[in-house]
Amino acid sequence: MVDYVPGLAGVPATKSKISSLDGEKGILAYRGYTIADLAENSSFEETSYLLINGSLPNSKQLAGFESHLKANRRVKYNVRKIMRDLPATGHPMEMLQTSVAAMGMFYAGDECLTDGDLCEDVNYVQNMSVKILSRMATLVAMWENIRRGYDAIQPRDDLSYAANLLYMLDGKEPDEYLTRIMDACLILHAEHTINASTFAALVTSSTLASPYLVMAAAIGTLAGPLHGGANQRVVEMLQEIDGPENVKVWLDKKMANKEVIWGMGHREYSVKDPRASYLQTMMEDWVKTRGKLSKMFETALELERLCEERLASKGVYPNVDFYSGILYTEMGIPKDQFTPLFAVSRSAGWLAHWKEQLTDNRIFRPTQIYTGEDLRPYCPLSKR
Repeated sequence: MVDYVPGLAGVPATKSKISSLDGEKGILAYRGYTIADLAENSSFEETSYLLINGSLPNSKQLAGFESHLKANRRVKYNVRKIMRDLPATGHPMEMLQTSVAAMGMFYAGDECLTDGDLCEDVNYVQNMSVKILSRMATLVAMWENIRRGYDAIQPRDDLSYAANLLYMLDGKEPDEYLTRIMDACLILHAEHTINASTFAALVTSSTLASPYLVMAAAIGTLAGPLHGGANQRVVEMLQEIDGPENVKVWLDKKMANKEVIWGMGHREYSVKDPRASYLQTMMEDWVKTRGKLSKMFETALELERLCEERLASKGVYPNVDFYSGILYTEMGIPKDQFTPLFAVSRSAGWLAHWKEQLTDNRIFRPTQIYTGEDLRPYCPLSKR
């Protein structure tokens, strides 16, 4: 009898060259480069190129990639019309999944994935990756204006990926400091081995579905509070605590009731998530630069301190969601847009895995352990 592993914890599902993780040392690397090194020195465009193509680009390659991204930021008016007809009260992740899936009807996307054959057209894969990556940010930013009853702000081709995303959210060109923070946040969230949403992307990819549907499957998976949706829950939790002086009583109650402490713990890490460490550093720099310490950040620091006293022996430390929402809140981004921003960033990793899956594809078809009834005869309705 095959052993059953709930959640497939620790079960290898694929081979990959894209990212690596050392949960005991707290190291996450993309193609061999640590995320701290990339967040400090790279850009989201360069990191995306690295993830999708396997190596850091030279100057000419990066310029070409950036130009290609800028040329594909706009979306057809049909997609904007669909977005305008969606309920303004709907969650942005539902909008994003709907709109990405719909884009597949307006842009060619499956012409190289037919008859069960692998796609060997390198240009096709590259072009589709650029188009989707570029438009993910456009959709998220457009929705922020559309749901408030305004026209979508058109993208600019003279701004970087991060700067244009921020500009499209409110029509104000961001300063260099805000742009750099957004750039680093996008890099930190871009890839994380075979997590739930990436696995969903792999399974969908293995059927040779359109890359738009691959992204839609991943977006739906990321939306859950046990995955990408946790960053929004962290902010709501900190708002509920309402100050560092309330942390101890709140935590005592939560632990007594064995309730979830959002943003604490990660299946893959027995130490502090390296992304959380970098985000905390950025938050500390924000305080120094902007000149004020937010109550939410103070609350988070006290919660981390008390959780470390009580949970560190169990390997429970802050994960990436613990500080990301605080930083986004300080930047003025609505909390229900945190996870869509996560999806914008993670699309680089999803597309890298889509490309890698196509190079040696086999459809995913796991087995199960049946725990139902033995074979039995059908019982007529009159005898039930």
